[in-house]
Amino acid sequence: MEKKETENKAINDNEIIVEMKNVKKSFNQNHVLQDVNFKLNKGENLVVLGKSGTGKSVLIKCIVKLIEVDSGSLTVFNEDILTLKEKELNEMRGKIGFLFQSGALYDSMTVRENLEFPIRRRSKTVTQQELDDSVNEVLANVGLEDTIDKMPSELSGGMRKRISLARTLILKPELMLYDEPTTGLDPITSQEISELILEVQEKYKTSSIIITHDIKCARITSNRIMVIDGGGFIAEGTYDELKDSKDPLVSSFFK
Repeated sequence: MEKKETENKAINDNEIIVEMKNVKKSFNQNHVLQDVNFKLNKGENLVVLGKSGTGKSVLIKCIVKLIEVDSGSLTVFNEDILTLKEKELNEMRGKIGFLFQSGALYDSMTVRENLEFPIRRRSKTVTQQELDDSVNEVLANVGLEDTIDKMPSELSGGMRKRISLARTLILKPELMLYDEPTTGLDPITSQEISELILEVQEKYKTSSIIITHDIKCARITSNRIMVIDGGGFIAEGTYDELKDSKDPLVSSFFK
């Protein structure tokens, strides 16, 4: 798939989906995030690029409050996520898809059962026909209709990643958070997953934050890239803008 230009992706710069202001997070003496500031626009794929251990995964876990920030402000869908009560937080999380590095499929369930699980958990009145329709739709969207009755152990790493993405998409999230989506995959499969992320943006009109150190993934998926190091962002721009950076750390990703 050829990546479309940013201006053709219907990004709304006036509507902010996620905003962090002066966010800090430390674990004992390890200052992981220090005065972090950024915005995610509606319809945008924002790639956070950085080496291992620079706080990329901590960043997105703070967005869904799996990790609590120490200070600063954090709004998601124009709501202050730091002050939400448990019920309100769970309602917000229902609009957010989170693709973990591991995929986190249930090994004892078939693909069908893995995909049905989040819908059954959300709705006690869903019919089997509604479940079947939803499962078939997302499997078609990730190109794996013939895996419906397989176990996760029967799938390749790339297939498991696709099924994990399908399970996330089945609830039709407005915001997608991808944590190292191509880690552990061979180059061909990595490109397929990156192109699938782009298809998801176009088909589901999602806004996404993609955490990665894979520059090819960043090139394919990004509307905008922010480079994180030393607890904060050190560069921001499009792929083409950053690849010509004079900063040695930023340019090192593009070699």
